[in-house]
Amino acid sequence: MTKMRLGMVLNGVALLLLLGFCSATDYKWRKAMISGETSSSMMMNRGGSSVLLPLYGNVYPIGYYNVTINIGQPSKPYFLDLDTGSDLTWLQCDVHCVEESHPFYRPSIDLVPCRDLLCESLYPPGEHKCDNPHRCDYEVEYADGSSSHGVLVRDALALNYTNGAPLNPCLALGCGYDQPSGTSHHPLDGILGLGRGKTSIMSQLYSQSLVRNVFGHCLSGRGGFLFFGDGLYDSSRIVWTSMSSELPKFYSPGFAEVVFNGKTTGLKDLIAVFDSGSSYTYFNSLAYQKLLYLMNNELAGQPLEKATDDQTLALCWKGRKPFKSVRDVTKFFKSISLIFTSNGAKTQFELPPESYLIISNKRNVCLGILNGTQAGLKNLNVIGDISMQDRMVIYDNEKQLIGWAPANCDQLPKPKYAYT
Repeated sequence: MTKMRLGMVLNGVALLLLLGFCSATDYKWRKAMISGETSSSMMMNRGGSSVLLPLYGNVYPIGYYNVTINIGQPSKPYFLDLDTGSDLTWLQCDVHCVEESHPFYRPSIDLVPCRDLLCESLYPPGEHKCDNPHRCDYEVEYADGSSSHGVLVRDALALNYTNGAPLNPCLALGCGYDQPSGTSHHPLDGILGLGRGKTSIMSQLYSQSLVRNVFGHCLSGRGGFLFFGDGLYDSSRIVWTSMSSELPKFYSPGFAEVVFNGKTTGLKDLIAVFDSGSSYTYFNSLAYQKLLYLMNNELAGQPLEKATDDQTLALCWKGRKPFKSVRDVTKFFKSISLIFTSNGAKTQFELPPESYLIISNKRNVCLGILNGTQAGLKNLNVIGDISMQDRMVIYDNEKQLIGWAPANCDQLPKPKYAYT
C-alpha cells in the first residue's frame, strides 16, 4: 500500500513538472489532489462553482457569436467562435500567413506527445499513428469546407468563477498553422470547441474537477452569454430531453417530428442536433421542400412576393414597403415545432417566426432555415443559432440531458436567477 501511494505521488509530480504550474491557486489545488488532502469544502468550492462569459455577435449581419478567452503566460485575449459541434479548441499560431483579430498565438507551455490519450481521441479508431512521438499533429474539418491543421499544446487559460475566485487551468488546445477558410470566413482568432469529446474545453475542465460537466449558452440579437457549471439556472424550470446514445459525437435529442402551425406534417424521424457553430437551421431536403410547400400555401394572398434579387439567403420576400424588423412580418408566418420523444415522454422545441426569419440589409424578410442536404449535411437536421435565440440552452453531460427555457440573454445572470 505504501509503495502504491508513493508511486501515485511520484507519477503525479512528474506530470505536473512536465505541464508546468499555471498559478499559485492551481498549485495548491493540484498539491492537495496529489497528497489526498482534499476536503469536501474544497471540492465544493472548486467543482461546484460556475464560470460565466459574455458573448458578442449575432446571427445577422455578423453571422457568428464569439467569446473572449485569455490564454497563455502572460495571458492575452483571443476571440473564439463557440462551437458545440466540434471538440478541439484551436488558435491561429504565429506563422505569419493570415491576418487575425489579435497578434498570433505563441504557446507558452509544452507540446502534447503523440501517445497522449487526448491526441488519440482526435483520430478515428485505428487511424492514430505516431510519425513523431514528441508531438500530436491534428487535422479537423468543418461542414462549410474550412479546416485547421496544427499541433496540440498545453497552455494556461485565465478564467474566473462567478464568486470572483481565479481559475487558471492548463488545458490542451490546437496551435493551428494552416486554416483554409472554406465557403465562409470569420475574422476571429480560432474556435472554442464545446463538443462531447475528450479534447473539448468542457471535458477537460470536468476531468480536472474544476466544474460540473454542464454548460450552456444564451444567444440574442446583441450577444448573450456562455457558462460552465450548473449554478446559473433552476433545473425545475427547464424543459429537458435525453441526449441520443446513437449519436455520441453530437448534442442530439434524437429523432424529431415536425409540426407546422400546430398541425402534423407527416415529417417524422428527423435526426436532429444542436450546433452553436451553425448560424442558421438546416433541414434535410425532404423536410425542407415540405416546409416550403406548407409555407407558400400560408403566404398565398399575403402582401409578400419573392425577392429574387436578394441573395442574402436562399429564399427572401419583399413587402409593399421595406421591413424594419421581424415583428413587421410575424403575422404572415406560422410557428414550427420539433417534437422529441424521450422515455415515452414528448418535449416540444418551438420555433416562432422570430426563430427562423431575418430582415436583410435590403429590408426584405429571409428564411433562416436552409437545405441541409445541399449544404453537405446529408440527412442531418441542425438546430442553429437563429433557432436558439432568446432562450437558455443547457447541455448536461453528467445526466445526458439537453434543456431549454425562455431567457433574457442580454442580461448576465446571477446564480440560480438566469431567466425571466
